[in-house]
Amino acid sequence: MGKVFVSIGSNIDREKNIRAGIDALKKTFGELILSPVYETEAVGFDGDPFYNLVAAFETELNPYQVNDALHQIEEDNGRDRSDPKFSSRTLDIDLLLYDDLIINDGKLQIPRDEIEKYAFVLKPLVDIAENVIYPITGKNLEELWLDSDLNKQKLIQLNPV
Repeated sequence: MGKVFVSIGSNIDREKNIRAGIDALKKTFGELILSPVYETEAVGFDGDPFYNLVAAFETELNPYQVNDALHQIEEDNGRDRSDPKFSSRTLDIDLLLYDDLIINDGKLQIPRDEIEKYAFVLKPLVDIAENVIYPITGKNLEELWLDSDLNKQKLIQLNPV
């Protein structure tokens, strides 16, 4: 069984789409561990604020199969992949970590580089997995957070969706 962490975000009909994404993840992968939800400003474009959180689960699927399943969930919830990379979206689910694998083959990047770039990815990850080792640095996720300056990025923790 692989231990998987995914980020979930939406800035279009946020509450509805986040709930739909969580429901679809539960149907596909079973029991989830969920971080708190954070509201953040859009990054890389002018748009409505996002809701972001991280979910963890275990699966028998390999990382590529997990990634395909995540893309299907996004598409089932109105994600249009023809939109620019930095744009509003109904649902964005990204595979962040899969066990301690390191993959960067042009098809898949694990760990996802957004972990070290954005507070809205790392902080919810730390909330549910502070002692998990980040395979790039060998530090646990809490150390990665404390050693970064990501806490300067604006995050508003919300009640669960």
